[in-house]
Order: sequence, then C-alpha cells, then structure tokens
Amino acid sequence: MEIYRGRRLWVEKSKFQLPNGKEKESVVVHPGDAVVILPRDGEKLLLIRQWRAPVNQFIYEAPAGTMEEGEEPLETARRELIEETGMDAKTLVARGFIYTTPGFTDEKLWLFEASDLTPSNEFSADEDEIIESMWFSSEKIVDMIVKGEIVDAKTICIFSRYIIDKNDKLSLD
Repeated sequence: MEIYRGRRLWVEKSKFQLPNGKEKESVVVHPGDAVVILPRDGEKLLLIRQWRAPVNQFIYEAPAGTMEEGEEPLETARRELIEETGMDAKTLVARGFIYTTPGFTDEKLWLFEASDLTPSNEFSADEDEIIESMWFSSEKIVDMIVKGEIVDAKTICIFSRYIIDKNDKLSLD
C-alpha cells in the first residue's frame, strides 16, 4: 500500500515473508538509485565541499547524484561529475554498488572511479548548490576521516573501495 509519493521518492507499507516462513509488515522507502564518483588525477583525489541543508552545514563528499528516469548509472556518473565539478572524465570505471541503508530503503548507490579528467564546456552550476572542489592526497583523506572531518558515508565507502582496489597500505597512525 502506497503511503506517500513525492518528486524524489515514494514510501509504501508492504507485507513480505521472512526466510523462516513468518510474515512481516514493513515500511519501505524507494528513493531511486544514485551514483557516487571518486575523480582522481594521479595520486590526487577530488572531493567537493557542499552545503547540505538537512544537516545544516558544509560537508566534504565525493561528487554524487540521483539517477534520472531511464538513465544508466554510467550516464548519471558522467552528468553528475560535470554538474558538481566542471570536469569530464575520459575514463569512468564501475566499482560495483552498495545498498545505502537496507533496513528501510532499497536505494542502490553505484560506485565509480573517474580519471583522465578535462574541464567540461557543458558545466553550469545549479543555483541551489553551493559547491567548492578541492584536491586531496589519500593520506589527507584518511586523516580527515579519522578526525571526523569527513562524515559522509558514501564518500568513506568509495574512498575505501579505491584503497582496496589500489591495494594501498595506508597507516592510520
């Protein structure tokens, strides 16, 4: 049973059967899928510092955004990279996906690494977004995570995936 439908998400109450055979009723939020992109230039990684109204502060995060209807994850990644950083990538590598909060939503977040970056002539900043792009080393990002300066889960996830794929041996000391 649908409870709410808005522009960005819809909410339903549904019954489902557990693996043990019992039935359960639960509220599920359907926000649609999204992407997160970690742009890199050699050893430098590009994050954005963006105002986020729900937490009433600026936060550091990897560029990201919601998929439009009919859009493939790769298309969304390229569009969001341009929209949020003004950069395009010759190389976008898919790094799988995660479920953001599977306890109440079915949102999939597709992970991408971007390289071979060039300024885009398609760039035009959204009026309602206050964004600053900043380059960081992996060591600095680790330091910022440890100090609580990066608190965005998708950013920590895509950075972790980057480190795993790179098989880097960064120390947290």
